[in-house]
Amino acid sequence: MKVSTGVLLTGAALVSIFCSIPTYARDHSELNGTWALVAAKSDFAGQAVVQTGTVTIADREGIIIVSRSFVYAGAAETFFYRDVTDSEHGDTFHDGKDLKSRTNWDHDVLKVTTTRSGVVTVESYTLADDGTLMDTVVSPGHAPITLLFQRR
Repeated sequence: MKVSTGVLLTGAALVSIFCSIPTYARDHSELNGTWALVAAKSDFAGQAVVQTGTVTIADREGIIIVSRSFVYAGAAETFFYRDVTDSEHGDTFHDGKDLKSRTNWDHDVLKVTTTRSGVVTVESYTLADDGTLMDTVVSPGHAPITLLFQRR
């Protein structure tokens, strides 16, 4: 194959080049499944520490379901969140007038944008090279937190 620089590349050289380029078009279904929080490796940035938690992601034919269940340190209850959206049609999930959530893919990043009483929180789910799921949570007035999960 001839490249515009005039350099002739062999098949082996091309394989080497293409294998060194990060994969930006991962299969979104790689995030599907149930993930367990690894609290010891997570960064809570001074916010309430989650003792245990799970995230379940299902992306089937453009319908994305993200379910989260967390138990916070010192809390006597479990907090459960569930977002269901049709990313293909850009739908937004509404739960009453104070809560709306939108889930969409931004290349390889699954983003859940939740607006509650005018405050917008963005969660960004990505798959790390070591196979762990990383959730970065950004809320106004708080430092970003990073939660790490292992596949169950």
